[in-house]
Amino acid sequence: YSLNSLICMQSQNFILKTEYIDLSQLLKASGLAMSGGEAKMFITDGLVFVNGEIEFRKRRKLRSGDEVVFDNENKVCIITD
Repeated sequence: YSLNSLICMQSQNFILKTEYIDLSQLLKASGLAMSGGEAKMFITDGLVFVNGEIEFRKRRKLRSGDEVVFDNENKVCIITD
């Protein structure tokens, strides 16, 4: 993603209640995808970055401190309570 897109990006925190959450589950739980199937399609299409790197693994385990960027418009920061 580019610096220009970061300026206009919407950001939200996701509070992690367990050790980790799968990438596709996070997209669904944070409201960026309407279903698990849609989340998997977004990942397959290369629309998701984790910690600045494009991510194609649907079951990528995300932990506290990870940052997910979706479609260069939405950022989700994984945090703990």
